[in-house]
Amino acid sequence: MLELFLQPETWAIFATLFALEIILGVDNIVFISVLCERLPVQQRKLARNLGISLAVLARITLVFSISWVMSLTQPLFEIQDFSLTGRDLIMIAGGGFLLTKSTKELWAWLIHSEQSHSTHIRTGMAIVLLQIVAVDAVFSMDSVITAIGLTSEIPIMVAAILTSAFVMILIAEKINNLVIQYPGFKTLALLFLILLGGLLIAEGFAIHINKGYVYFAMLFGLILELCHIQLKKKQHRETLMKTHSAKIKILSTSQ
Repeated sequence: MLELFLQPETWAIFATLFALEIILGVDNIVFISVLCERLPVQQRKLARNLGISLAVLARITLVFSISWVMSLTQPLFEIQDFSLTGRDLIMIAGGGFLLTKSTKELWAWLIHSEQSHSTHIRTGMAIVLLQIVAVDAVFSMDSVITAIGLTSEIPIMVAAILTSAFVMILIAEKINNLVIQYPGFKTLALLFLILLGGLLIAEGFAIHINKGYVYFAMLFGLILELCHIQLKKKQHRETLMKTHSAKIKILSTSQ
């Protein structure tokens, strides 16, 4: 195994897989952050770390089940010229779940108050963790199939998954804090998950949409939200300066 990691091409494949896992990891953290808000504050960090760990175990299990994963790409049945595979059914079911769940969360977030929203959707950690693992398995399907296409060396795949998981655990709380602290980020995150759900369903029906368009749209939304936050900070500073100037003027007049 040591000789494998001494080869230059191994590190090129590892870097590619690591990048794929990081992209997948960000999707997962957004979903995990939204789900963990259902839990009491003291349980959220534990739930996030457990969710990431269980998701990693599920992904590694898929890697070791290569023959089963590849069998999912074989047609199960055909209707005229249209055929569905096991992967397609998983994508459609997982996308439908993600789309429904994210839409309900967005509706509750926009319509109900924060207190009634958190009370209404409060649930147990076991249910949250189960949902995290289920959605991660759907997210992972394409990445595992891609990884198999890049290399047949399981140690490289596992190393990329474990390394990306370590990075995700380090940045998970920061992403979660952004989602919680700024309402616009949470709205953007939920819209992102809705888009991903629709994208998974489209993939299941063999409607191939370049994911780069979705990520570019969400990046544009992220930049727009950052500009909005900066503008609010600027307005707040200007208000404080005006208030401070008014107080000085009043004091100087009274003297």
